Amino acid sequence: MLDWLAGVQQFLVGGVLVWASTVKLGTGAPAAARRSALRRLVGERFAVVAYRAVGVVELLLGALLVLPPAVVVEAYLATALLAGMLGYLAYARLRAPESGCGCLGDTQVPVRGRAFGRVGFLLVAAGLAGWSTGWWPQRPLAAVALLVLEVAVVVALSPELDRRWLLPLRRWRVRMSHPLGSVPAMVPLESSVQQLERSDAYRAAVNHLRSDLLDSWEEGDWRLLTYAAATAEGPATAVFAVPLRDYRPEEIRVALVPEPEPSPV
Repeated sequence: MLDWLAGVQQFLVGGVLVWASTVKLGTGAPAAARRSALRRLVGERFAVVAYRAVGVVELLLGALLVLPPAVVVEAYLATALLAGMLGYLAYARLRAPESGCGCLGDTQVPVRGRAFGRVGFLLVAAGLAGWSTGWWPQRPLAAVALLVLEVAVVVALSPELDRRWLLPLRRWRVRMSHPLGSVPAMVPLESSVQQLERSDAYRAAVNHLRSDLLDSWEEGDWRLLTYAAATAEGPATAVFAVPLRDYRPEEIRVALVPEPEPSPV
């Protein structure tokens, strides 16, 4: 029984590590690195390099776990990596509480209990993987079913992914249960933020941003979102105009408004 369970865990841990590496090695990695707690840990100058280096380690170790043969040292290395990740989350929670970890998505979500739960779950799985004696577990259908269930647990413990499954699920439930669910409504604030983060205007200004969303309001067919920013001239406020009722990221505009200097006392 233990050997069967252990055989599933090497695929779970390896698959999640490969998945995480695609985030760190993708085109959005520089922006995600600068928004993560790594910026505080290693400095802004080395944040992107460190972020991509972690991605390379995750890719190599994940590939070793999911490809034959099964070697026990792979599970030990994964356990050590996940223990280090747990320490990184603790650092982020204490030293950069509003920064994300940049683990499984490029969305900045502050480190909270779900992130600790996810790494703890994977840490236990990596420990169990060390008991595996074969590459493919016995009872393959049951193994696949268990693997799908465990992946669902990882997704549920990943706040970075809420916009991909939880918010659409909530909207669907509203449409099905609310008497006015079929009436067109304005885009939720979360969707406006997601649309903003996929726009050229956001990518052009992201290096100036120094906070998460500060405020939002509606004016006509636009939703205005504000962030704290910094320019060569000093502190500023970044104001983004996002279409309010449809998806048009190419029309998003940004203005960096300098903060007024404090008046002398």
